Amino acid sequence: MAGHRADFQYEIYLNGMTGAVPRLPTDLTRLEELVERRLGPGPVGYVAGSAGSGSTAAANRAALDRRRIVPRMLRDVHQRDLSVEVLGRTLPAPLALAPVGVLSIMHPDAESAAARAAAAQGVPFVLSSASSTPMEQVAEAMGDGERWFQLYWAKDREVTKSFLDRAKASGFTALLVTLDTPLLAWRPRDLDQAYLPFLHGVGTANYFTDPAFRAGLAKPVHEDPNAAVMHFVGMFADPAKTWPDLAFLRENWDGPIVLKGILHPDDARLAADAGMDGVVVSNHGGRQVAGSIAAADALPRVAEAVGDRLTVLFDSGVRTGDDVFKALALGARSVLVGRPYAYGLGLDGQAGVEHVIRCLLAEFDLTLALTGHAAPGTVSGDDLETGTA
Repeated sequence: MAGHRADFQYEIYLNGMTGAVPRLPTDLTRLEELVERRLGPGPVGYVAGSAGSGSTAAANRAALDRRRIVPRMLRDVHQRDLSVEVLGRTLPAPLALAPVGVLSIMHPDAESAAARAAAAQGVPFVLSSASSTPMEQVAEAMGDGERWFQLYWAKDREVTKSFLDRAKASGFTALLVTLDTPLLAWRPRDLDQAYLPFLHGVGTANYFTDPAFRAGLAKPVHEDPNAAVMHFVGMFADPAKTWPDLAFLRENWDGPIVLKGILHPDDARLAADAGMDGVVVSNHGGRQVAGSIAAADALPRVAEAVGDRLTVLFDSGVRTGDDVFKALALGARSVLVGRPYAYGLGLDGQAGVEHVIRCLLAEFDLTLALTGHAAPGTVSGDDLETGTA
């Protein structure tokens, strides 16, 4: 893109000459509070909520806040290039939209709006298996935008194979396999509202449109939706999967495969040994294991263990441009952002998602420049100190 991402701030200031101010806050940490006020408790709790008491989500933030950036001076940063190589692709910036399921509970335009926003801003969109919109429709909404597919690895091999075939046919280039959700965690905000969208047939669009899934139903989905929901619940995840099962995915997907939910360096090594292409250091945004290690605390050890063998990506807790910088300094090649864009979607549809992307990348661009860097590749652990935030 022409110019620098940081130029977004001058666009805002110049628009202010006419009295216009941004529709959403530019401090993205304020979005959750706005969403809490504007959307119902069920949808808000499902997106904002965490496992247990929320201690893991809090730890994710504390681990990023504890690390402080040490700026360097008098380095030439007048020309900057945010592009990075990720999984064999050149991306314009080290950012992608993480897979977030059931986006129709946030906004009626759901995944299509978020995907269009990602494509417009040039960042990859990762579509959740549990989306409210069939993958073919999302692909169409994105045009030639970079898209990756997140797989919840079903018990039914034929359904899994069908998902992979459909994703490939729809132009999804990388496969992110979520490993940390063989069971749904204990999530009090959802439990207190007795709110699970899937039981209402929301977030099941990829399944209900899938020929292999429908072949397992006695009646078409529209004739017996409850039976379809129960068929989905019965196959959604599989706690019996082990490392040798990865061979099945490799046989049925010829693009990059990335394992999402890795926190231990030994698991990262096993991923490399299994011929995987990358890992996402992630604790599912604190949604799966209460009391888990913070993702940012796990990142350096994983990157040290496999950074020369695999592409290391990061999510869980990213809210600001300086968070992106810190993740790169801790060893990630790129980051995935989740809740902030879901909040942007809930508040202002596609425009809200674009606002989140532009704010994140403007702040990241400025953080790079103001710390003495002209490109993401020069950021390292030397740029951080660990304090006691």
